[in-house]
Amino acid sequence: MATFLSKLGRLAFRRKGVTLLIWLLAFVGMGVAASSAPTPPADTFSMPGTESQEAFDLLTEKFPDASVDGATARVVVRAPEGTKITTPSTRTDVQRLVTELGASSPQVVGVADPYKSPAVSISADGTTAYMVVTYKVPAAAVDDKAHDALDKATEQAREAGLTVEAGGDAVKIEQAMGGTGEQIGILVSAFVLVLTFGSMIAAGMPLITALIGVGIGISGITALGSTFGLSGTTSTLAMMIGLAVGIDYALFIVSRFRAERAEGRTPEEAAGRAVGTAGSAVVFAGLTVIVALAGLAVVNIPMLTKMGLAAAGTVAVAVLVAITLVPALLGLAPVKVMARKGRLRYAVKPLSDRQRRRAAKHEAKLARKTKPNLGTRWARYVLRHPVVVLLVGVIGLGTIAVPAASLELGLPGEGQMSTQTTQRKAYDLLSESFGPGFNGPLMVTVQTKPAVGGAGAKAAGDEIGKALAKTPGVASVSPATANKAGDTAILNVIPTTGPTEKKTEELVHALRDTADDLERSTASRILVTGQTAMFIDFSQTLDDALLPYLALVVGLAFLLLMVVFRSVLVPLKAALGFLLSVAAALGAVVAVFQWGWLADVFGIDAPGPIMSTMPIFMIGVVFGLAMDYEVFLVSRMRESYAHGARPSEAVVDGFRYGGRVVGAAAVIMMSVFSGFIVEDNDFVKMIGFALAIAVLFDAFVVRMAIVPALFALLGKSAWWLPKWLDRILPRVDVEGEKLTATQPAPRSPRESTLVG
Repeated sequence: MATFLSKLGRLAFRRKGVTLLIWLLAFVGMGVAASSAPTPPADTFSMPGTESQEAFDLLTEKFPDASVDGATARVVVRAPEGTKITTPSTRTDVQRLVTELGASSPQVVGVADPYKSPAVSISADGTTAYMVVTYKVPAAAVDDKAHDALDKATEQAREAGLTVEAGGDAVKIEQAMGGTGEQIGILVSAFVLVLTFGSMIAAGMPLITALIGVGIGISGITALGSTFGLSGTTSTLAMMIGLAVGIDYALFIVSRFRAERAEGRTPEEAAGRAVGTAGSAVVFAGLTVIVALAGLAVVNIPMLTKMGLAAAGTVAVAVLVAITLVPALLGLAPVKVMARKGRLRYAVKPLSDRQRRRAAKHEAKLARKTKPNLGTRWARYVLRHPVVVLLVGVIGLGTIAVPAASLELGLPGEGQMSTQTTQRKAYDLLSESFGPGFNGPLMVTVQTKPAVGGAGAKAAGDEIGKALAKTPGVASVSPATANKAGDTAILNVIPTTGPTEKKTEELVHALRDTADDLERSTASRILVTGQTAMFIDFSQTLDDALLPYLALVVGLAFLLLMVVFRSVLVPLKAALGFLLSVAAALGAVVAVFQWGWLADVFGIDAPGPIMSTMPIFMIGVVFGLAMDYEVFLVSRMRESYAHGARPSEAVVDGFRYGGRVVGAAAVIMMSVFSGFIVEDNDFVKMIGFALAIAVLFDAFVVRMAIVPALFALLGKSAWWLPKWLDRILPRVDVEGEKLTATQPAPRSPRESTLVG
């Protein structure tokens, strides 16, 4: 592996023009393909094998005239204080609003007049009413004109003295991401890179190559969107992960190139060795990320599968960029990529007398500088106090992980939006006037044998509705409505509790248990669905898939790391350390976003359940980054150990050469993810906070404290591998042992640059 990648790196370095041209053509070609591709499909959500999805499929089949996929807006109106909705003047204003909503856009199919069904649409106290605006297109296809028309109609009603708010998927999201946080994250990343390298050129390479890789990956997703059903949101995870690993991978190769140049190798030799050693680590780190993302397929939710595979493809592009485009860029600036202060040591052109004196002065300064760097000092401290460091790290993370035992999962809804949004205001108005369960109705489908006029299905539906109404937690059940064929009926069940409450979840299970008994007595097929039931099934599906997903990604990564490090204990502690950091991160998320600790600090309006997709996304993302840090830090230890160093010396060498770079990579990722915390949307805040805190725990506590402490305690045992396993495992030579045997010994920097 190291030999092949070294040859590839040297080739890219020598043929930099051709390599750059190939990547430029790929970038432009993908951009053209994306711009000429059909519009990506709208977001679709399905969960094969669940009762909710089965019921939705049945509704699509049996009620073809119903706009199942059409967007809706639920407009809530409250009368001025001291009056009621039925007051003549108020009624006139409300009916004017109904008329304006119906004529507001060609995309509107109709508006339900609340006065035609007052028992359903007007609250018991007569102060509040709601009307449903139905669109003939899905939410993603509602255009700006329709959004503006809805806003204009509601604003005019407010000017008439009414309190008007709107919710539903047809309403424009007010909590759009502003991008300010992301810009801050990128600026912080650039600042950290400049501090790390001491060179604007070196700092710019990881950013430029990462953006090129992400651009190619996202363009590819857009180009293939209509063919494979990849919606616009599929690229979100791909962009986040692609940018993160792209910066990391280029950072490590550029850093290794500079280290090889400092040891006296020519630019081409340094590029080849950097790609052969750090590039090997990049390849295997990339494979662990790809495994983690592609493993999302085990959840069996098509949307997550597509997002995972698309992100995995972007990571593969990032790996290719790192091992080919980065050495080509290094070929363009082999001297300017070095730190500015000592750059004269590596100058290729003959130096003037003044430059020679400056270079000699710098060489003398370096000779006097014997103080070890921060990574070396920290490694030696851990080696002297391994038990203390290990206990503090494990107990500290374990304590932070305690709240994770109270983790409650849910999906984002209007009840968790900012209190300043119209969606949240509409949600609160409906809860106050119609009861908390009104915002999360359940739909029950009843399928029977066909009957003329729908009498069979309706009769069975009404009978079943009376039985379901007796279930504790049910506020009301609507009369059954049958389809034209008379073989299917639907009825709505309103819970007494809100859609995200635990009692509502218990009610869904109770209704399904009751339905099983009623199916036999009524000779019908009964299914419980609705958005609330779909969310509950979604959370349950993710819960059931979490352990198999963990087993898959951790198991495959264990095998990969065992091949890389020729050890059983190194990959074992890597996996256990990852689980510890993820548990601690989940604990912190629960404490802040579910319990409300420090809610004011992070600007959280409504603490509540944790988004169902967050844990499994966090596991995939953090696992990939954690294995990145493990591979880059420990591979340098393995390299030193393979070349004859004692175990303790190998740990020090790993931190001397890799500690600063791994720390910089972690700070960059934390700054990028932390940018999401300043956004308005609580769930965006949650993702940003979870990823940032997880990287903090894993990089600085697990990889830089617990890992070296374990190495100190294990000694040579850390690298133990049974002989029979050593014989059957493939040898990939990540540490570059063959490179050392085949490449000439390094010269002094000044000698090597004059030759090179």
